[in-house]
Amino acid sequence: MKPEHKPLNAYRKISLICVFLLLAAFVLLLLVGISLPIVHPVYIIRVYATPSGPATSLGTELRFGVWGVCAYSQLNPPSVLNDDGLCYGPRLGYQDVIPSVILAQIGLSQGLIDAALKGLLVVLIIHIVAAGFSLAGLFTSLFLASHSMTILSLLLSVITAILSTVVFVIDIVVAAVARVKIPEFSNDLSVGVGNAVWMVLGALVASWLGVIFLSARACFCCGVRRRDYKF
Repeated sequence: MKPEHKPLNAYRKISLICVFLLLAAFVLLLLVGISLPIVHPVYIIRVYATPSGPATSLGTELRFGVWGVCAYSQLNPPSVLNDDGLCYGPRLGYQDVIPSVILAQIGLSQGLIDAALKGLLVVLIIHIVAAGFSLAGLFTSLFLASHSMTILSLLLSVITAILSTVVFVIDIVVAAVARVKIPEFSNDLSVGVGNAVWMVLGALVASWLGVIFLSARACFCCGVRRRDYKF
């Protein structure tokens, strides 16, 4: 086996750093990509009301993930360990109208639901695609002894970083649009940004840092010498 075909045979520190960064990006993007209702604690936005009076079973909060939406009430609040809200999904996209059982429980109009869901279909596939590119870049970054593999890893990392940036911008825009549009339907409702948005931000930062380290190896700059060696 040629030296460049062996993992971690050269530029080991850069390889390990890139593996860590791209692994972090992959895990974060994957969790967001399989978010609520598959992974309940991870969601993009939430629409909630602050009811007055005694607690009831009437839904007071909607949480939107990549694959669906879940409804919660004061008697059934969301939590990490015990989350059994009334959910719609998982399914690909939101082409169909959300079942009337959820709308009846929440007491919201279909127009409100459409405002919150607008743009989520675009985000749906991009999360998974970005996670796939980060996983591929993670694997190729183990073989930096080969200059061609370094270029391939850099290309995959650049695509991951660009997709992560696009997803983050879309998530922010979706949250911003929801914050503007939803109060038009009801002044009693508020919109919060979910943890999925900040997880994508973390993946964005990790992937761009990976691009920087791989670029240093590819161009032999920032102290990286033009020869294969073991650290």
